[in-house]
Amino acid sequence: MARMTEEEANALDELWTRTTPPIRTGEGGPFTRQRDLLRGLDEVTANYILTRAEATHQTPAAVIAGLVREKLAM
Repeated sequence: MARMTEEEANALDELWTRTTPPIRTGEGGPFTRQRDLLRGLDEVTANYILTRAEATHQTPAAVIAGLVREKLAM
């Protein structure tokens, strides 16, 4: 891996010190999407999916996908 020279490191530090990086807004991250996914469900269903997700070490979306695939296979 290439290493930066002292001059390059100082220039990069100066750039990041003077410049504010853009911040993404509106889209949300994985936790926001998970919360929004469960918001449309009733409380008992959401709790069941969260409990099953924790027990199987999956995301709530993976639990829902598994339930849907199971129904489609019937």
